[in-house]
Amino acid sequence: METFRRLIEAIEAEGAAALITLAETAGSAPREAGARMVVRASGGFYGTIGGGELEHQALEEARAALAAGRGAARRRSVALGPELGQCCGGRVVWRVETFDRRDLADLAPLGAAEREGPFVALARLGEDGRVARRLGDAPENGERSEAFGEAATPVYLFGAGHVGRALVLTLAPLPFAVRWIDPRRDEFPQLAPANVTLVAAADPPAELKAAPDGAFVLAITHSHALDLAVVAEALRQDRFAYVGMIGSATKRARFVSQLRAAGIAEARIARLVCPIGLAGIVGKEPAVIALAVAAQLLMARGALAT
Repeated sequence: METFRRLIEAIEAEGAAALITLAETAGSAPREAGARMVVRASGGFYGTIGGGELEHQALEEARAALAAGRGAARRRSVALGPELGQCCGGRVVWRVETFDRRDLADLAPLGAAEREGPFVALARLGEDGRVARRLGDAPENGERSEAFGEAATPVYLFGAGHVGRALVLTLAPLPFAVRWIDPRRDEFPQLAPANVTLVAAADPPAELKAAPDGAFVLAITHSHALDLAVVAEALRQDRFAYVGMIGSATKRARFVSQLRAAGIAEARIARLVCPIGLAGIVGKEPAVIALAVAAQLLMARGALAT
């Protein structure tokens, strides 16, 4: 979740917002320290600190803090089993902070840093009980480092058809930065999720020349010839963490023959994922395919982190 973007949007729209942070965790907890939620003045929220009674009570406290107006940060230590009846057995400390329009100038540079990717803010509890944050490298006067943002895995998605559209929506809340490519400009929807960049490219495979090492590449186009050109280029470069193509086992066999004829090495061809998506998820509807593919991409992303 882009914490500061959500805070700024909520304040600009409704005048105030709250931030819930799991400041500390011990034992078995539903989320890690640093998990956050942004709560709007109207009661809506983004993110999660683990669900269940823990989250319910934290949300109630955030809403009460918003009703009381901008003030000191609230902090509570909770034993999940004895106090909340949750079977996790651990203990968490949550912190609730409130913000209004007076904070927008201080939040703006943090939001700008967040748009560039993961970053660290230096935080200090002020005399007024509020948390002051700034950008910088060296902590001063009791400041502590707080990590924000999550590195998004770049996905080069070729094809703006039904499955491409469904996949873009499925990936919207997940840690992926999608570059959505199609030569047909009119096939793109008028609006796209915040993590998506629309690219109407006359030569779609050429977009891979500027792709970062380790990116994920997916060919889901309207044309078998274009699918082949995309995966051939991706495999030829041999620097992407995932190369997938929509299709059946029959399509894969036909393409493998063509890739061999194009001089691509067997070891590289073997890395082609086709059919795409987890095999255990059955269904040909675009939304089902998108779910299966998103799950597979999450697994591939997790494998890179281990």
